[in-house]
Amino acid sequence: MQALRQVVVHHDDLGASWSANMAFLELCEQGVVTCGSVMVPCPWFPHMAQLARDNPELDIGVHLTLTSEFDRFRWRPMTGTADNGMCDAEGFMPRRVAETQGADLAAVEAELRAQIDAALAAGIDVTHLDAHMGTVWLPEFVELYERLGADYFLPIFLPGPQDAWVEPSVALDRAWAQAAARGNPMFDGVVSTPFPNLSPTAADYRGILDSAKPGLNWGAFHFTKPGDIAMISDDAPLRLAEYELFRSGAVETMYAELGLELVGMRGFREQLRAR
Repeated sequence: MQALRQVVVHHDDLGASWSANMAFLELCEQGVVTCGSVMVPCPWFPHMAQLARDNPELDIGVHLTLTSEFDRFRWRPMTGTADNGMCDAEGFMPRRVAETQGADLAAVEAELRAQIDAALAAGIDVTHLDAHMGTVWLPEFVELYERLGADYFLPIFLPGPQDAWVEPSVALDRAWAQAAARGNPMFDGVVSTPFPNLSPTAADYRGILDSAKPGLNWGAFHFTKPGDIAMISDDAPLRLAEYELFRSGAVETMYAELGLELVGMRGFREQLRAR
């Protein structure tokens, strides 16, 4: 008997563009995406919050954000600009993950809590936490990340200590153990958007989905409808192609043929809180 393979089909970067928000709503209604997470400091966060209030069945977390990677489209910390390592010389969040190292940990904690609190205050029924560009998985921040999950009674997405997505560290090992002890879902694998391939095919995505491991997998995808994304991101063709494939019906056939079970994060939150 083939081992069960579960996949959280997750839409990253909500709130960063109208294109992402509308793609998420459509693909959730279609049933090919199970959940997503919103970048609270970004300009289209209020729009995503309105969609969440109007569609309370949507499974939405907070995509904790410490970086602002686009050249022509930037955002600043919600807690303001200060000499605490959280901004670059232009006053925006830094473009690269490595540039966040050395930021004042108390300032980082205040910023991340402000993002979660703002999502809750906007009426989003926050179901989980995850990490934009993996920044809060850095050794400097990963234990804070797990503590935020514990404090807000929320599951977090944290790759395993042996996963190539994270930097091995004693801090990561401690965070992983703490997450497991409080009943957090533990992920066996990660599948994702094939950056930097700007022209992915259906065969590419079949291979990506088939790389899911036995057990629970996280699927980090970046769907966008045609629209403002073309003015924001140089990898817009990839995000658009991903959206077109998932809305086409082809991926539903792949899920069935590969024996993948789709799961969201709200159920894990309820299990965790029931403890």
